[in-house]
Amino acid sequence: MANNNITDITDEDAADLQFPKDCLMNPTDKSEHDVELEMSVLKGKIFASDPICRVCKSTLVEPYIRCAVCTDIEICPACFAKGCEVNEHKNDHDYVIIKNEFPLIDDSNWAAKHELELLNVLQQCGFGNWTDVGRRMHRKSAEECKMHYLKYYIDNQILPGLPKIKESRASLFGCEPIPYLFKLQDLEEPPRFGVHTPNGRLLAGYNAARSDFDVNFDNHAESLISDLELDEFQPRDNSCELGQALQVAIAQAYNNRLRERARRERIVREHGLIAFRKTIWSIQKYENTITKPLLERLLIFMQLVDGIEFDFLMEGLHRVGELKNHIFKLLEFRRNGIKHFHNVPMFQKLSQLRQENEREKKQYLSNPEYSWRSLLPDNFASINNPILGSAQRKAAPPLAIKGLPGYEKLSVDEKELCSVLRIVPANYLDFKLLLITESKKCGFLRLAQARTLLKIDVNKTRKIYDFLLERGYINKPTQ
Repeated sequence: MANNNITDITDEDAADLQFPKDCLMNPTDKSEHDVELEMSVLKGKIFASDPICRVCKSTLVEPYIRCAVCTDIEICPACFAKGCEVNEHKNDHDYVIIKNEFPLIDDSNWAAKHELELLNVLQQCGFGNWTDVGRRMHRKSAEECKMHYLKYYIDNQILPGLPKIKESRASLFGCEPIPYLFKLQDLEEPPRFGVHTPNGRLLAGYNAARSDFDVNFDNHAESLISDLELDEFQPRDNSCELGQALQVAIAQAYNNRLRERARRERIVREHGLIAFRKTIWSIQKYENTITKPLLERLLIFMQLVDGIEFDFLMEGLHRVGELKNHIFKLLEFRRNGIKHFHNVPMFQKLSQLRQENEREKKQYLSNPEYSWRSLLPDNFASINNPILGSAQRKAAPPLAIKGLPGYEKLSVDEKELCSVLRIVPANYLDFKLLLITESKKCGFLRLAQARTLLKIDVNKTRKIYDFLLERGYINKPTQ
């Protein structure tokens, strides 16, 4: 379709551009076929990407120049006025002035530039947001934009290349709509701890969803400013400056209280002071690597670092503990003569069988039905052997010293000694150092001296003394 106003628009634009040529193309000489070709090119350009000037590489804005001789040569007005040439394009070629002031749709009063603007605004605001679309469109209301888009782009698609969308529930909603199974009033309250329950008391009134307390620190701080009035002091009063200064001081005092409240809440949140029992429970997974006694001593660092840094510290020590356990396991394999990894499964299986047999043996011996004393006549043991008949104190079980402070510094025999005597490894190392130092000072060490130095159970002192004497750590006095 030809546009009757194309010749007038082209003459005016050519006069404004002042192109320095000897011979210009007269737009009035164009045939109706040429005008229709120009219109088709413009319509195709509406939905294409922004053109770029072939000379200065800037984005072209209508009006701009297109060469009628070369293919895909488009130039901005500034380069056209300078007579720029690029590749095979010369400044004396015929040209077409591209403008978007013509109506793109026959029975619509919207120009092509308005159509472009509407599509760009719709892409930014989204379909259906007609209020914002109308605010961004120039001289077009929201209702006009809605009616024009629905009429020419949805209901009656006149422009070529628009996708044909068959209306369905899936196309309108994106997917099949799923109705709600419950109404809002049917929803239950989220799970919370009761007010007077132990877990509720541990939270100390803290609400994690709001990140604040039911009763805040300095809870009545707002009473400072509750009675302040901005217009209490007028400029004509003699005490105006003093009164306003007092009001400012009260507001500053209130701000200081708010800062202190925020500081305390931050400390409580970052250092895990709420639900401390839950914090203790969360670090129980490190008992096999860091061990419980060391964990209890490390909790003091929660006062110095925040939660993330404390987790980094615990994870690092946990990794160290894993490596130590792996090294101890390898040393155990080597002590038992294992030199190849393919022998480890058989060794572990046999060790498990041995532990089960020892457990069954202990249960068998502890059962009174299988004890040899049950074969004796009644009152025989109490008459003939008062020692057997008297009640004997049951021996204490060995102490589990693995993971206790100083455990890694002990030898295999020392570990067994500490476990049987129920002595903490760190205390044993102190006893050992004390006895060795005294033996070196005097050249020998008597048992009486050891009992005076250690001041513990005499039986334990005797066993420690004999152990160190047998291993050559201390010397026995010569007769």
